[in-house]
Amino acid sequence: MEPDVSELWQTLVSIPYLGVYLTAGWAFYLVWLGLWIVLQKREPVATISWLISLAALPYLGFLIYYFFGPQRIHRQRMRRVRARAALPPPPPGLTPSPEAIELARLGQATTGLPPTTATQARLLIDGGAKYAALLADIAQARERIHLEYYIYQPDRTGTALRDALIERARAGVTVRLLLDAVGSGATKQRFIQPLIDAGAQVAWFHPMKLRWLWRRPWLNLRTHRKIVVIDGRVGYTGGINITDEEDERLREDAYRDLHLRLEGDVVRELELVFTEDWCYATGEPPIRHVNAAPVQGTIAAQVVSSGPDSSWEAIHRVHVGAIHAARKRVWLVTPYFVPGEAARMALTSAALGGLDVRLLVPKLSDSRLVTYAARSYFDELLEAGVKIHEYGPRMLHTKALLCDDEMAIIGSANFDHRSFRLNFEISVMFYNATLAGELAALIEQECSRAPRARSDRERSLWRTRLPEALARLVSPLL
Repeated sequence: MEPDVSELWQTLVSIPYLGVYLTAGWAFYLVWLGLWIVLQKREPVATISWLISLAALPYLGFLIYYFFGPQRIHRQRMRRVRARAALPPPPPGLTPSPEAIELARLGQATTGLPPTTATQARLLIDGGAKYAALLADIAQARERIHLEYYIYQPDRTGTALRDALIERARAGVTVRLLLDAVGSGATKQRFIQPLIDAGAQVAWFHPMKLRWLWRRPWLNLRTHRKIVVIDGRVGYTGGINITDEEDERLREDAYRDLHLRLEGDVVRELELVFTEDWCYATGEPPIRHVNAAPVQGTIAAQVVSSGPDSSWEAIHRVHVGAIHAARKRVWLVTPYFVPGEAARMALTSAALGGLDVRLLVPKLSDSRLVTYAARSYFDELLEAGVKIHEYGPRMLHTKALLCDDEMAIIGSANFDHRSFRLNFEISVMFYNATLAGELAALIEQECSRAPRARSDRERSLWRTRLPEALARLVSPLL
């Protein structure tokens, strides 16, 4: 006969000094977890947020912080550095103009990737343009196709790409596909197996396996990069994943997004980043490629990669540095806007200094919490003179920064803590008037369709002000 619950409770509360034991255990938990968090040496606001949040969750807080808290990869980071050292270095790049030389040095110092050039850089607006160009280039592949994606869905878009890769793999082309185990979790083995059977290699970044639960990075540190390199001569990167949700030809509510198609020496740097990720995920030795002789292009470009295997937050630093270096305008487009202190100060300082500062964000993102957190910063930005545009009804997913008439940064990184610190991200920094002009025209067009946020907008206590304030409390954790 099962014991009565009330009897069990009475037995428990009758234990002598139970309250003392529980209090002592909770105090030990707080001291131990507090020391662990403090020794991470994060921003004070983030540290305090974690301490307050986890103090209210005795013991369970340890598991939350263990799997979801800020993390750095140490042993893995050394493996990635060795992989880079064993690969042929990128070819010497074009010397940047005086206005960009400090940013170029910053990018190289934090990533090891020097400034280089592109012979062609084409903006691909929305998934329809990106998928059509990608499939056409894959059909022309003769040697190798390297792909890395955060989200790869087994839908019509994913099937079309898989079948194109199968055809090339059967023709003898080396195909390597690296997928994030969380972002592409819906892509099951039965969908991938025909590609493997055709001779392609498929790997998963930080796979989720029960026997690996003790390995902290696997759960919270993801590759958010979108990279495709074909024969070492054509490269793709930007914000568009492989999913019907980003194809406006299939869905009226498809994400509004931006991608890049690149040719020239900059593609080698994209492939270098992919190769490091592939070697890290698979444990294989560095991949060596025979590339054509370097061809110096007319578009100054530099790949900037960042992730939790480095404490320099390269993409974050380059964004803040570019904003500080601007003299005329700063136009920022991002789906998730949760800035840290440095980024917020840079934006407001630029606006207070008389620059044309614009922020383009979704009217409603796919995360209500992030939407509230972003709007909690609007009052300060508006007061400083920042023009904030809210895009809708489609979800805006573009990630781009334009400074003055020549500096442009486009990539996979959102303007938030997760992209700057936890995710593996990639961006390309350009110093080119033509490309910057094309990006400026696009942003101006988008802003013309996106109403500006007003400082006198309706802000009720329960529907806006309180949710925004609460979301802002946890913004360092997002």
